[in-house]
Amino acid sequence: METPGDLVAAEDVLLFVNAAVTATGQREFHTDAAEQRLSLDFLHAYILGNYRDLYAAVLALDVNDHNAAMIVRRLLETSREATDVQRRTEGRLIARRLALMPPQRVYRLFAGLRRAGVNNRRTRAVVRDWIAARPDAALDAVKYRGGFRTALRHAHLAPPGPELGDFAFGGEKSRQGRSFDSPLLDAWRRAHYQKSAVYELPYTVAEGFAAKHGIPRAAFLERIAPRMTRLERLRLQESARAAGADAVAVDLARMPLTRLAGYVLGLPVEQRRARRAELTAALEAAARRTAGTRQGTWGRVAAVLDDSFSSYGSGQKRRRPLAVALACHHLLAVLAAEYVPLWTSGRRDALLARPSGATPLGRRVLDALETAPEQLVIVSDGWDNAPPGLAAEVLRVWRTRLDPAGATRIVHLNPVWDADGFDVRRLAPGVPTAGIRDAEDLVPLVGIARFAEGRTGLPELTAHLAERTAAFLAAGEHTGGGPGTGGSGTGRTDSDGEHDGEADE
Repeated sequence: METPGDLVAAEDVLLFVNAAVTATGQREFHTDAAEQRLSLDFLHAYILGNYRDLYAAVLALDVNDHNAAMIVRRLLETSREATDVQRRTEGRLIARRLALMPPQRVYRLFAGLRRAGVNNRRTRAVVRDWIAARPDAALDAVKYRGGFRTALRHAHLAPPGPELGDFAFGGEKSRQGRSFDSPLLDAWRRAHYQKSAVYELPYTVAEGFAAKHGIPRAAFLERIAPRMTRLERLRLQESARAAGADAVAVDLARMPLTRLAGYVLGLPVEQRRARRAELTAALEAAARRTAGTRQGTWGRVAAVLDDSFSSYGSGQKRRRPLAVALACHHLLAVLAAEYVPLWTSGRRDALLARPSGATPLGRRVLDALETAPEQLVIVSDGWDNAPPGLAAEVLRVWRTRLDPAGATRIVHLNPVWDADGFDVRRLAPGVPTAGIRDAEDLVPLVGIARFAEGRTGLPELTAHLAERTAAFLAAGEHTGGGPGTGGSGTGRTDSDGEHDGEADE
């Protein structure tokens, strides 16, 4: 028989999952960065101290890289407190998660461990195995030279080959004064005095040499474009256009759905109108890829999508909540057999969405329920203010009086973590709420949101996490996604192995 303590434990873990999915320790519309970091640090310490096994298992969920790194660091810092069985499971989870993280994030994690003086045998083994599995050590030595060198020193590792040892630890004169057999290392050496060698290097390294040689920005971007990753191309769109470098173009066909939605929203309205057919086709194609075999399987779906002023987010996470809503809109349109989208602003043209106005969630929920959907999905930060509290009252009456049997499944997906409440804001007690970072995670999040209804407790949640952990680890073994390989699954990588991760994660 389940005890009240089990229910509390389930609520605690679900609260942490929401934070690990949505919170990045940065400013949101309603809370600043310091509040975010303070609340997040407390939550990590609390869950680790009380539910270590479940804390580690969260690595198997679709958490963001910021929280994944925090979990890995805290598990390694407290290695002495774990049993042998826990260490084995945690080791596999850490290895698999690090394989899916951007390499720059992993090197930053290793540097943080060194600064904190965390250098136990388990930590050294994690660093050793991850570096040994990296697909191109020369690329890491050039592109992440400081992190590469710090990681080797911290784990007391010999460089993988004498050339890399000379490159990473030799003096500047010794690096420039000898030739290397590795084409990439030798290109770095020649780039000090040869302009043509600059274009053989990764963009982030070549940029410094281009400035040193005085290469015009437009000419540099035109020639280095083939060496750019997808994320670098996206970030350089505006500056490249201003410099007159038309070769730096985004391949919309390859972009993930939520990333594509953010790109679209970053375009001026006039450009969106002019490129309507191209952008709409790209969003619909990305949604179909994300839905896969689930296309048309959700029956009648209504969505309430928040495009109020607060969906702007913050200067660090600009338009992120609105991008999630737009991506969810296109994904739900593909998942549903019949689909009714309702934006809080009343707009009908999703492509021209922009953050504006108040948040009349209650009115839009009423409109959505009038369509008698089988599934109602609400994508909002939960700040219902026109009038305040109407959405909660509508949902309460609907669930308790009009639809007590739950014929209409209702779920609230919130892309913003509320530091003051240590959770994402909820609309009503009877409506399950889950944090969402990317629309690509919508389907599994709708599944896990059922645990937030209070009808299931710790045993069911523990079983679900165990199932997800087994699948997560098995996927790594099946694809060869060991430490540092880039693997597959939730990780989205470019051709050179750099993950298409968020800058704000």
